[in-house]
Amino acid sequence: MTASKGPLIIRLCNWVGEAVLSVPTLTMLAEQGYELHLIGKRWAINLFEGHGWPVHVRPAKRADAIAQLKALRQQLVQSHPGFTRRPNMVLFTSSFSSALEARLGGLKPIGYQKEGRRLLLGHGVPYQAGLHAADNYWRIGSHFAGVTQARPRQLGLKPSATHQSQATQLMQAHGLQDGFIILCPFSGAADTTGKKLWPEFPELARQLADQGQTVVLCPGPGEEDQAQADYPGATILNKVDLGTYAALSQHARCTVSNDTGPGHLASGAGGCVVSVLGPDAAPMWWVQGDKVTVLRPDQGWPTLQDVLQAIDKAPQP
Repeated sequence: MTASKGPLIIRLCNWVGEAVLSVPTLTMLAEQGYELHLIGKRWAINLFEGHGWPVHVRPAKRADAIAQLKALRQQLVQSHPGFTRRPNMVLFTSSFSSALEARLGGLKPIGYQKEGRRLLLGHGVPYQAGLHAADNYWRIGSHFAGVTQARPRQLGLKPSATHQSQATQLMQAHGLQDGFIILCPFSGAADTTGKKLWPEFPELARQLADQGQTVVLCPGPGEEDQAQADYPGATILNKVDLGTYAALSQHARCTVSNDTGPGHLASGAGGCVVSVLGPDAAPMWWVQGDKVTVLRPDQGWPTLQDVLQAIDKAPQP
């Protein structure tokens, strides 16, 4: 068993997909013996429930966020006196403000030397352009922990036992059997122009239904009415939390997703994913995993036939 190396504060990024891509690094740090304390959005509590890492919800106001870090620092020093004698916070974020909050909170953060924040870091890591986001997080964590192994291909997101049970109950309540197909036709609040929206999703749903396939949608807040209107033949599961969604994806034949968080959730939990990307999709955010098919032509969008063929190749769960 690895000896305990004491507590370590982690500042998560602000989007679900980014948090999922950081799971291999978080797992490695925990396996190295660090007691992780995550700082992030409220949804991170549900996302990481299966891993048992405590999540401290970051307040919206900067002054309150700094006060939170000060209080956490004082708490950890009381139980681990050596906490302040080494770098004690890992920043997955690249912003100047996140480094400033850490320093004003009395911490010694390690992170990338970007955004003019070099003097705020307890230890700076030179930024390497061109890496996938998952490899960026891995590089920071490996630098901190002094490990040299390559990042594992599988992300290793673990739905909790509660999430698994909730997924099973949802399937029973809606008469779903293993092998359904999840569609993620939405692109989230950050996509204000709709550039991540593959236009063929409604027709894909119709053709899959004609083939006798069971189509499932899990719309997020504010997406329910559109799901009902555009996908009348699908099974609509409303108010599904992140962990339960990840557990459901393990029962699906595949998840077909726009460039958004649900695709990362499904692949993170080991599900099969067909990732439908448009011409603006940045390679550093592509879905990762052995069961992932990324469809991104050099120009424009994948065709409907491209997506149907990728689904046909997906193995049964």
